[in-house]
Amino acid sequence: MPTDVIVAMLAVAVARSTPLILGALSGIFCERSGVVNIGIEGMMLSAAFFGFIAEVYSHSLAIGLMVALLTGALMALLHAVLSISFKVDQIISGMVINILAVGVTGFFNRFLFMTGVPGGQETLPELSIPLLGDLPVVGRVLFQHQPITFTAIVLVFVAHLVLFRTVWGLRTRAVGEHPLAADTVGIDVYRVRYLNVLIGGLLAGLGGAYFTLEAIPHFEPLMTNGRGFIALAAMIFGKWTPFGAWGAALLFGVAEALPVTLQIQGINVPYQIVGLLPYVLTIIVVAGAIGRATPPAAVGIPYEKR
Repeated sequence: MPTDVIVAMLAVAVARSTPLILGALSGIFCERSGVVNIGIEGMMLSAAFFGFIAEVYSHSLAIGLMVALLTGALMALLHAVLSISFKVDQIISGMVINILAVGVTGFFNRFLFMTGVPGGQETLPELSIPLLGDLPVVGRVLFQHQPITFTAIVLVFVAHLVLFRTVWGLRTRAVGEHPLAADTVGIDVYRVRYLNVLIGGLLAGLGGAYFTLEAIPHFEPLMTNGRGFIALAAMIFGKWTPFGAWGAALLFGVAEALPVTLQIQGINVPYQIVGLLPYVLTIIVVAGAIGRATPPAAVGIPYEKR
């Protein structure tokens, strides 16, 4: 392939990996504190829809973004109440989030837009970081993107620092590994888990905003298309670390960008086959990672205060 085509493919891969990075970071904060969260898909879908609704009626991308973040946090709060306070099985609680998101967004999408979506919606503008954006190859790949993509990259570094270089991160990891020991030294296990799940919800909400406020100015039912589950695969493959998850998300991003590149090059491959690539890769990655990656010891186990 020509160099410019490869550079374009990598740039697309970085952009397409954005919701995967944010979903994986969401999962990391939840599971590092001991809470399984397979509801990331539903959180992103809900945030994509309600962020879009807010943007449609307010004509403000900033308001749409805030509503998307709030929606993710509210869905995460529901998951936290069910799994932490009421000790519902965390897998079931996550599925409740996913099913609720599909039902609510589908119903309101039909109810509000039965006669069509009002025109005039916009997406967040593409930005170029001064000087860095002009660098050959790297500038186009990493430093010419839209705001949520840039934010996702920055959050990888922030999440690493928070989890491994702060007291909060130490407490989070302690609660995820041995909550009873953490409790005996005065750490509020419930508070730490609640806050981390809410942080995860905010990250998932930002990932949802990518779909309707950054990628395309439109909402389609089920438009997240399994990205929340692929993000969980990236988290596992990355061994519950931000940088590892980022690398895995970029791998999935390349798998999504490849079909676009093949079409540009005039290589006719059935779209059904290339469309399956990210999901086949997910199966391969998870199958290879299971047994090699060790999750936090207390993840998925409700804590009973003694």
